[in-house]
Formats: sequence, structure tokens, C-alpha cells
Amino acid sequence: MHIHILGICGTFMAGIAVLAKQQGHKVTGSDTSVYPPMSTQLREQGIQIQEGYEPSHLIPTPDCVIVGNAMKRGMPIVEYLLEHNLPYISAPQWLYENVLKSRWVIAVAGTHGKTTTTSMLAWILEHAGLKPGFLIGGIPQNFNLSARLGDEPFFVIEADEYDTAFFDKRSKFVHYHPRTAILNNLEFDHADIFPDLTAIKTQFHHLVRTIPGNGLIVCSAQDNNIKEVLAMGCWTPIDYMGVDGASWQAREVKPDGSEFTVYCENGAQGKVQWNLLGQHNVQNALAAIAAARHAGVPAPHAIQALNEFKNVKRRLEVRGQLHGITVYDDFAHHPTAVATTLTGLRKRVGNARIVAVLELGSYTMRTGVHRKTMVPALKEADIVLLAKPKGEDWGVAKIAAALNIPAQVFPDVESIVSEIIKNTRKGDHILIMSNTGFDGIHEKLLHALSKKK
Repeated sequence: MHIHILGICGTFMAGIAVLAKQQGHKVTGSDTSVYPPMSTQLREQGIQIQEGYEPSHLIPTPDCVIVGNAMKRGMPIVEYLLEHNLPYISAPQWLYENVLKSRWVIAVAGTHGKTTTTSMLAWILEHAGLKPGFLIGGIPQNFNLSARLGDEPFFVIEADEYDTAFFDKRSKFVHYHPRTAILNNLEFDHADIFPDLTAIKTQFHHLVRTIPGNGLIVCSAQDNNIKEVLAMGCWTPIDYMGVDGASWQAREVKPDGSEFTVYCENGAQGKVQWNLLGQHNVQNALAAIAAARHAGVPAPHAIQALNEFKNVKRRLEVRGQLHGITVYDDFAHHPTAVATTLTGLRKRVGNARIVAVLELGSYTMRTGVHRKTMVPALKEADIVLLAKPKGEDWGVAKIAAALNIPAQVFPDVESIVSEIIKNTRKGDHILIMSNTGFDGIHEKLLHALSKKK
């Protein structure tokens, strides 16, 4: 079967492409945002990518067109698809019908930490010899692949609350029918889809309604929004994590989160010692350990696996070190993510200077929905460089002005790189935060640093 995927370079859609390829299908796709790491993964899998969204990409007619949620009515390729009555389906529906419906699905949902927690969980099951299938919105370095079919019964999936397609406005995760679900946290995001937090809670409750009574929900004991979702109705046992009295707790935690002891009802289970940073990753680990136990992996075995866990690409990933200057890449898309990343890095580097470079890449960020929380989110940085969003008119400069540290707004990547080259010094940590390709800033900066005397 020939499957053509519209929006193939998105993190979710690229995983769909890999799964379809592993099932033996011919897979091609179209996209306008073709950049690593997903474009690299697709080419390594022998999947042809066509730039743009031209109706000619659907000639000759594929057997099936999988439609990504970036597609909208009015786009010529979408209108061609509908006018010529081509067979099409959403990616979540295709995934359920062709992969998930026969599997024990373990879904990881939440505003933050989905990719990292899903990667941890997939690695724990792999370490236990279970060879799970998975689909992750990033590339976990323990696998160097964002998706695979794996063996029955387990399939681990990053469960995104974003909408399904232009013809199905339910959240993606409603299609997955998990037996085990992690609800890590819940905040307002995706302002292009959801009018308010209540709308997101409704979708999370739709997910809760699909989890069977012999399943398990793992969630934070401290997140009031998650508690409100569960109060709307829950028919599944719950394991809470995070505080005294919860089923799962972390104690003896190092300030930077690089070491902690895991406790559950039966006492201490073992110590995690790894290279990850931040209290948020401690909670991610607890969630993964709890969910893995439901799948039959004892906590001590899961802890051993996490001690060998390598983080996902673009999660505080060191891209290079030149002249004593370290350059990081982090997939930040929300003030909470910015704050937790900066806090974790600060506790690791101490008094060394942190230069925070932030692209307001998501719709919610670039339209100023989070403008009131951006200033406190950046407080751990020593210098802040902000990329001005195209068409921005709500006043990004006001964020820079409100910070009590050197902060500027720049029109493009070239001017940001120039500023860094002029003013950084040995021992600095350059933290670049974006959920897009950011115009290749990492490569441009490292190239410029290599020429710096």
C-alpha cells in the first residue's frame, strides 16, 4: 500500500511514517518545515519528503492519505483531496486501527514532560526485555528512533492533547484507548485550539473516560487541575506520586535532581543516579517507574534502567563546547518549561553565567498569551536574548524591560549570534530554547564560535 502523509516532518507524524514503513508500506510525505532531527530520521528510513503542499504530490493517487493536524481547509492540497474523493484518515485514527487496537497501550499525557517520560518508560520496558513498541515526540538517545512497532503486547505513546485533524477536533489521545495512563500535569497551552483551561480539562476527562477499570492512572498528588479532572468522574485505580502520603515519593533528592531515592508503599526501592537535571525530571521518573510496575516491571529493575537512561534530543542537549563555552538546545514551549529548565541548569552550573536565548515559537507564546508569566520564568538567567516573533505587536520588548538583568530583543538569528560572539566569555552556558528549528541557530552559533579568537 502507498501511504502519503501530509505534515510528515512533525514529531508525531514522522513517527507515524516510521511505523507505516515498518509495516511494509510505501511511505511518502509532504511538509514545509523540513529540519532535523525528524527530517534526518525520515531520510535514514528511506522515506521520500516533498517540500511544500502541492496537489501534484497526490498524483498518482496514493492508496491512503494520512492528514496531519497542521492541514486546514482552503489549502490547495486539502481542497484537491476532498474534491477528488481521495481516501484519507487522521493520524491518530490510523494509528489506533493499524497498531494500537490489539496492544496494551501505556499513554503519557500532560502539558510538560510527555516526551521525556515516554522515553523513560519505553527504555524501562526495553531494559526489562519486553521490546515495547513506541511513538515518541522526539528522538530518545537510547533508541535513536522516535517510533517502532516492537513486540506484543506493550505500546508506549506520547499522548498529546492537541486536536486530531481539521475534520476531528477531539484531542489526539482520545483515540488511543490506554490501559495505563500517566497524567503528569495540566496547565493552559495551545491557545490556537483551546479557548481556556476548562476546555483542556474536558478533553483530559474524555481520556479518563476511556481507561478501563482494570487499568491504572498515575498522576501528581500536587496538581489541582488534574485533581479537578478526576473529580469529574473516574472509574480506574489511581497511583499518586510526589508528596508525603502519595503512593510514590522521591526522597534524599540532590538540589539539581541528579540523584534521589525512590520510595513506594513497601519502602525504599533504590537510588536513581543519572545525568538529567531538575525536579521536574524527578517527577517524570516516578511516573515512569509507577507505570512500568503496572506493566510488570518491579521498581528496582526500573530504577536500574533509569541509571542507564539517555535523555531525548533537544532536552537540555549539549550541542557543543568551544573556548570553554557550552551551547545547549532545549525544546521549550511554555513559561513553566523555561523556568524548570533554567532552574535545573542553575543548580548544576552554580554561579557561572547563563545566557538564555528564547524563541517564542508556539502559537501561544508568540501571540503573547503567556506574557505575564515570562518574566518570572527567566529569573535564573544572567542575560536574556529574545527573538522577536514575526508580526508580533503585543510588546515583547516589555518583557526585556521588566527583567532586572541585561535583556534585549533581536529581529533575527544573525543578530543574536553576533551579540553572543561579542559578549560571551569562557565558562558561559548558552541555553537556546525553542520548539522550532529556530533558523539553524545552533549550527550558526557553533560555526561562529569556532572562528572566535
